[in-house]
Amino acid sequence: MSTVLTIPKLEMSMSEGTLAEWMVESGTAVQQGEVIYLLETNKAAREIEAPVAGTLIIKAADGETYPCGTEIGEIV
Repeated sequence: MSTVLTIPKLEMSMSEGTLAEWMVESGTAVQQGEVIYLLETNKAAREIEAPVAGTLIIKAADGETYPCGTEIGEIV
């Protein structure tokens, strides 16, 4: 079973976010609550934590801007 990672909507007016940096490499085991990437919005930067434990599979490049809801990776 896998958990899909998407760009979260952190504010009511937010329509997109910039995946500033992956903090963990693809294929790495992560723990629930571990910071896995940094998301920048027009107001602030936020550290995003892994919702579950497993192996991170990255599907989106850091430094790019994506609409909210875009799949950027998964944890298997």
